[in-house]
Amino acid sequence: MAATYNTFSLHTTPEKFFMEACDDGAGDVLAIDRVSTEMSLAVRKDVPPSAVTRPICGIMGTIRLVAGMYLIVITKKRKVGDLLGHAVWKATDFDIISYKKTVLHLTDAQMQDNKAFLSMINSVLNADGFYFATDYDLAHTLQRLAHTSHEFHEMTLLERADQRFVWNGHLLREFIAQPELHKFVFPVVHGFIAMKSCCINGKIFDWNIISRRSCFRAGVRYYVRGIDSEGHAANFVETEQIVQYNGAKASFVQTRGSIPFYWSQRPNLKYKPKTQISKSINHLDGFQRHFDSQIITYGKQVILNLVNQKGSEKPLEQAFAKMVNRLGNGMIKYVAFDFHKECSRMRWHRLQILVDMVAEMQNEFGYFLVDSDGTVQLQQDGTFRSNCMDCLDRTNVIQSLLARRSLQSQLERMGVLHVGQRIEEQADFEKIYKNAWADNANACAKQYAGTGALKTDFTRTGRRTQWGLLMDGWNSMIRYYKNNFSDGFRQDSIDLFLGNYAVEEADMNTPLHEPKDWKFLTLPIIMVVAFSMCIICLLMAGDTWTETLAYVLFWGSASAVTAGVILFNGRDFVDAPKLVQKEKMD
Repeated sequence: MAATYNTFSLHTTPEKFFMEACDDGAGDVLAIDRVSTEMSLAVRKDVPPSAVTRPICGIMGTIRLVAGMYLIVITKKRKVGDLLGHAVWKATDFDIISYKKTVLHLTDAQMQDNKAFLSMINSVLNADGFYFATDYDLAHTLQRLAHTSHEFHEMTLLERADQRFVWNGHLLREFIAQPELHKFVFPVVHGFIAMKSCCINGKIFDWNIISRRSCFRAGVRYYVRGIDSEGHAANFVETEQIVQYNGAKASFVQTRGSIPFYWSQRPNLKYKPKTQISKSINHLDGFQRHFDSQIITYGKQVILNLVNQKGSEKPLEQAFAKMVNRLGNGMIKYVAFDFHKECSRMRWHRLQILVDMVAEMQNEFGYFLVDSDGTVQLQQDGTFRSNCMDCLDRTNVIQSLLARRSLQSQLERMGVLHVGQRIEEQADFEKIYKNAWADNANACAKQYAGTGALKTDFTRTGRRTQWGLLMDGWNSMIRYYKNNFSDGFRQDSIDLFLGNYAVEEADMNTPLHEPKDWKFLTLPIIMVVAFSMCIICLLMAGDTWTETLAYVLFWGSASAVTAGVILFNGRDFVDAPKLVQKEKMD
């Protein structure tokens, strides 16, 4: 495999950027012309002595905004750990550098648009969870890497990476076209990685979680649901649990993703917006595309649908079951488990019902195992595809239980656990295990819903607590605010970053200037004034109680009616995306 360079120096002149590879024995320099934007290889002597020099950790890519091209570099990184002897890094800080030396050529409106677009890019970069390796392919599972050709291994990291999980793919489009530049760039995945050195029975082993978030149909909670025409599911995450001991390694893969047909749940100021299943699209075509790709990639599929089987979630459960039956594919099994009903009144032990229900299927799937000689002993022949409404809180709880069951078998086979020993009895490791899965839940939830996950007290401690319930209430309130009043900006940010919306240089007519409806400005002012007057009338009573009551009733009624009108027209008052294509929203 052609590894990429590890460390760089960025030399900046008014005419060019020079990225110098600083690895031992490296002498290559990447030159980027700040005027023509052309990229080419150079040598160290081409860098002028007058250049301003700074160390950087890597190149994220380039993007075109209103002011022109920008270079995005990684300025800080933190080592997460080693995977099979390869260093895995987390990118922790970035810089966005303009090719242009000034923005004076822009109008005031264009400057404001450019500033808004820069803010969007920063919003994505500041979202926690970007990881990379310079000499290992983080975008593939161990099993996929074990079944590749010689030609695959000769490819660069950029060429061979699974494009579903390369979050800087759009930013590297100029580099992709020039293979000689590939050693200067690497694919960056988004999600969560935990790497822990653990000890049971005096035997030290490495235990890792890698969650890879798909960049296809990426977005935020209420604005991206279901699937697109290509069968890509919203909030699709591939989670791989890896164990390494004495040269042997094992892997267990699970997936999560939005219910895979055409449905939406647009925010409208209500706590739980109504779900809508499209009546104008052939669901089965996209549904089949989704599962065809899943079967090709992962083998047999067991769907674990954790949504409520009554109330507003019931139609989605019924439609999902009906579509699986209509598809009639023997490679797909459907299991519905009403998580909230089964675990109501703190009966969390009842999750074992589901684990026992699918135990035989999990044994049939197995896991991937390679012995210390490099010989493949076992293959994973299928995956559990879990979902709830958001594929976050309920999903993560179930995934952690299934992963533990697989890990029990793996550690027994590797000789770490003695016969009859249980993981749950290993207090030190159990704490590491539960905390890592809870951290995984929080990372996935923040990236999709804007807050940490719910129910993580159970994942961390194995039981539900009153404090956990209080924290869930707090996180639910924050989610409500963000989903209604800031997620439009977050969705625009992701679409811009991934190339779903392209900015034209010196663009005069960006969608950022769509005028607000008169209701957006007028009604909230009326409601606030009416409510304030109601309070004032209560505090400053009139001459008689009847006069005071009349004023309070008048202003109170005006406030209530206005609030009712605002709720009725809720979609006009939420922060909706401005850049996103209509197809994605419907």
